[in-house]
Formats: sequence, structure tokens, C-alpha cells
Amino acid sequence: MQGYLHLQNGQSFEGEVSSTWGEDVQGEIVFFTGMTGYQEVLTDPSYKDQIVVFTYPLIGNYGINDIYSESKGIQVSGVVMFHCANQTSHHEASISLSDYLDANQVPFITKVDTREVTKAIRKDGTRQAVVSNKTEVHFLKPKTGQIYQTENKDIEEFGEGDVHIGLIDFGWKKSIMSSFLNRGIKVTTVPFSKAHQLQGLSIDGLVLSNGPGDPKDAQEHLSDIKNLLEALPSFGICMGHQIIALAYGADTQKLSFGHRGANHPVKDDVTGKVFMSSQNHNYVVDEESLLSTPLSKRFLNVNDGSIEGLEHSQKPILSVQFHPEAHPGPADAEWLFEHFISLITNKKGEEVHV
Repeated sequence: MQGYLHLQNGQSFEGEVSSTWGEDVQGEIVFFTGMTGYQEVLTDPSYKDQIVVFTYPLIGNYGINDIYSESKGIQVSGVVMFHCANQTSHHEASISLSDYLDANQVPFITKVDTREVTKAIRKDGTRQAVVSNKTEVHFLKPKTGQIYQTENKDIEEFGEGDVHIGLIDFGWKKSIMSSFLNRGIKVTTVPFSKAHQLQGLSIDGLVLSNGPGDPKDAQEHLSDIKNLLEALPSFGICMGHQIIALAYGADTQKLSFGHRGANHPVKDDVTGKVFMSSQNHNYVVDEESLLSTPLSKRFLNVNDGSIEGLEHSQKPILSVQFHPEAHPGPADAEWLFEHFISLITNKKGEEVHV
């Protein structure tokens, strides 16, 4: 069926929509540059309500399996591809990508010149888009407050171990949880809107998860989160990194088209080493706003110089803008989990549990 990708600036791209097409879908359009990892991207809560353009021309050749999903379901609003494989060639595949999207009623469009779409996003920035089978569409007001949709409303416990961390949930990925459970760490998750409920649970450290949208959507909860940061060794990942900055009085700003992919070079200012990272974010910490805070830059993006991580001048608090757990992406930054656990074990017994 003939289909169209309409950008809010008036540009349109022709393609084909699925034969099971339903209603038009609108969302913030972003692009992902990885050759693999589409299942993780589709199910990553950080992509909530976004339309994802896959720049690699062939998507879906190894299908969908029961292992790689990062949450309980698809989080994106729509998908744009040049070619979507309708047959799979992997022994773990349980369904094709096209059938998976159709079964979950997620609109997708193929035979689109995704390189030209990506150029348009890079030139004029991320904006709203609509996937439709009509030549003209009406744009609605953009959705906001996605972190309130992706946080789990319940407190849950996972794993066993002598070290117990509290994970503040903005929409956490399964791979972050697995990174701790595989290291013998007990994890208790709590929704960010109820972060104060971690007090009294005898936790040894604090992790602030990834999540979708604008970090300032959590503004009213920053005071409770800062109280926990002041008391515990803490580690922020992606959205969690931005929340730590906001909690200490720094500011965040939106990038023109964000960082999304599995090959972003990051430099560690402490060691001088450069490593590759997996990233997915629209917002960054404003470096000048750090001057009046106890936070300082630890990691930077080699491509554009933006901040990729922070350290507290006196407390064991570390944050990263990238994803050390990757999935998809390289494992270059997994050492950060060991580093954070060492901060906890070094402090354990010296401070009173909260």
C-alpha cells in the first residue's frame, strides 16, 4: 500500500506501508545508525513515542527472538526502513520483524530513502513526523511526560547478594538490570516519582536509570532524589546522568538531532583513553552550568565535545550519558559497573544505611 512519511517542516517521503495498516501515527522522528540491534531499539523505553529511522538499508534479517527485548513490549510509535526482511535467518528467531510489528500494531513504512530522511533530520534537527497512507496530514500537539508512562509503579526486588542497590526507575532497560544481577548484586527498583520510598530499605548504593523525553519532566522530584544522592554512592546512566546534574543545580539543553547509535567515541579525561559507546539521547548537560555545582566533567564526546559523564568533587557519585551496558553496541564501557561496585564496597560500613 502506498505510504508517506511527513515531516513537520513540510517535507514528505514516499514508501509503502504494511497491508495491515491502521491509523496514522505521529511522533518525534530520530535516526539510529547501527547495523544491528533493532530489537533492542524497538523495546528500549528511552524511545517511547518516537518514530525511529534505521539508516542501515537492510533491517530484520535475523528476525525477532525471545532474548533481546529490553522491556515487555515495543516502545516506539513507528518505524521507517528502506527494506524490512520478511524472512529470518537465525536459529533463535521466533518471528519475522514485519510480523512482529504487525502483531503489536506498530506502523512501519518501507522503501523510503532513509539516507535522505537522515540528512533532513541532521540539517534541520529533530521534529515531529507522521507516518500515513495519505498525502496530507494534520499535526497534533507533541506528547510530553514520557517518563511517567515508562516508570514501573511498583517497588520490586531482583536477585540476591551482599551488595544491595536501589534503582530509581525512569524506564530502565533489562540489560542494565542484568549487568548488576550477573555480578551478584541485589537490586530494588522504585519509580522515580516515589524515590523517597528507598529510605529505610538498607541499600548500599543508588543507580538512576535511563528513560525517555525531557529530564526536566522530573523537576518536582529532584529534592527527594538529591537527598538520596547525598547519602549513597551513586551512578547515573543516560537520563539518570542528566537528573543528577539537575539535582545539583546544573542545566540541560536539547541537541539538534541527538546521539543514537553504537559507535560514538568517548574520551575519559582521567585516563586519556578513548572508547566506543552506545548512545540514545536528545538532551545533554550544559557545561557552563556546572561552574556553580560540585560536579565536574569526567567524559566527553569526541565528535562534538559535549559532556558524556560527570563526577562529584567530594562524594562517590558518577554519571555517564552513554550506555555502559550497550545492547546494542560495544562492551568497551562495561568496566564502569565494576568501578561503581568498588565505590560501594569501599564505602560500605563507613556510612549509615538509609
